[in-house]
Order: sequence, then structure tokens, then C-alpha cells
Amino acid sequence: MRTRLAAIAAAMGLLLTPASAHAITNGVDDEGQHPHVGQLLFYVPDVVDSPFDDPGAWFNCSGTLVDQTVVVTAGHCTWATGLEGESTTEGEGDGSGGTDVWINFEEEPDYNILPPSSTFVPDRNQERYEAWSAALDVSPEWLEATAFPHPEYVDEQFFLHDLGVLELDAAYSPGELGELPEEGLLDRLAKNKRQTYTAVGYGLEESGPKTAIGGDTRMRGTLKLVNTRGAFGSDGATAKFSANNGKPHRGGTCFGDSGGPVFEAGTNQMVGVVSFGVNVTCAGTSGIYRLDQADDLEFLETFEVTP
Repeated sequence: MRTRLAAIAAAMGLLLTPASAHAITNGVDDEGQHPHVGQLLFYVPDVVDSPFDDPGAWFNCSGTLVDQTVVVTAGHCTWATGLEGESTTEGEGDGSGGTDVWINFEEEPDYNILPPSSTFVPDRNQERYEAWSAALDVSPEWLEATAFPHPEYVDEQFFLHDLGVLELDAAYSPGELGELPEEGLLDRLAKNKRQTYTAVGYGLEESGPKTAIGGDTRMRGTLKLVNTRGAFGSDGATAKFSANNGKPHRGGTCFGDSGGPVFEAGTNQMVGVVSFGVNVTCAGTSGIYRLDQADDLEFLETFEVTP
């Protein structure tokens, strides 16, 4: 479990020092077009954060409000989230029901409320958790929630059921909501080779072996579908999209965009959530987890959300 979570730390966006810049590779500022897309900040007690002597790490993802109390994101952005600082995977825990997660729907979330991690290194990681969670709890912009991964989510094969939900402690209404797809929507859209898609998220703008630029600002990019065959043996549960294309299909997804929506262009209808990249530079293609599958729609129905 720790090995897998460590491997996807970059994909989610490990938070060591709060920063504010751009997101979505080769994208543009969102300019208020998607007020229902927010940035997650969550704590996983089981993961080792290398500057510290004891485990416990903070991560970022993106997510979409589809009901006044329900946010759709990736499964790997919800599994193993802490419960008041304690592990949800130890003993008989299934990694579900964690409460150490907050979401912010501002275009540039304010991280100045959090004291820098460097002030807690190396042996005060528990104090960092206490300080950060206390600051987030009293902030009106950071909304508290509980995390629920897909019931069949398995971390070692995250791409098979990479869907998760946040249930907000209190209703929130930005004026617009994301919409769930009908079953098989992406297969129907794929027949139109000119169809484009809009990705929205708070991830890095540029990445490389020793480079991490941007993040923590909501941006959008225009993608084109590559194929719906799936990846890593997911048998159609995932789809691949173009990344870093030239105009007019400009944009791609990167680390920290995980869980963010991919919409049918010109609509609020989601076809999937950002799930994985294929390389450290976030170039070439990226993968989404499809939401237009029967088991996923049934899971979302348990939160009283339907297409």
C-alpha cells in the first residue's frame, strides 16, 4: 500500500510547500467558466513524506461538484485518506470514510493559512497535521468532507475502478454543477472524429525529471480523444486523450489534475475523470477513467446523484 501510494504521490501532487501558480499543460486560465471544479487537499497517514522521521503526507487533486453536497473525483484521490489523523487501512479498514480532506472552489486557493512544512521538519509531522487541519477547519473557503472510493477500488490496480466521491459536510452552491453522463456516452461521442473535450484542473503546467512548474490555479485545456480501448488491461474502463497538442486542440493534463473532470466540449457533462499520465513530462497522451459505465453510475446513485 505504501509503495503504491508513494508511486502516485506525484500524480496526485505531494504538497510540501504551499505555492500558487498555473495548471493544465499548455492550457489557459479558466476565467470563471467552471466554478464547480475545485482543488482537494487531503492527508494520508500511511505515506512517508521524505523530509520527516514519521509517516504522514499531504496531497492535492481536483474534483467536480455534481450536487450541492457531492464531489466526483478519482478513486486514488479518496482511498486511504486519514480519519482525524488516523489510518483507514489498518486492521479491517478498507481505506474508505476518511475525513482528512478539504476542497476549495476558488480559482486560486489560499495556502497562506498553512505554516510552511519546513518549520516542522524533521520530527514534528504530527504537529504539522494538527496545525494544518485546524487552519483548514476554520477557513470558510476550505470545505470539509468525507472521502469514499469506489467499493471495488484496489490501489495496486487503481485504473480498474478509479472513481471516488467526497461528501461535503455542508451544502455548497456555486451556481453551476457538473453533470454525469448517460451510460455509453463516450462511445457515441467517439464516432465524431472532430469532437473535442475540455479538461479542467489545478495540476502542474510543466513537469520533468527535475522540473515541477505551476499548480494550484484552475485552468482548462482542449483535448482530443485518442482511443477508448483502455490501458493497462482496463478493458475499456479508461480512455486515452491527446496532451500538449498545438492549436486548436491545445492543452493536456499533468500531476495534480488527477480527479479533475474531462467534459464534452461546450457542456458541463463529464465523460470521465483524469486518472494517469504516461510519462514524467506529461506529454503525448494521458488517461481518464470513464464515468459512463454501469457500475460507476450505480455507485454514484448511492449518493442520490443520477445523469
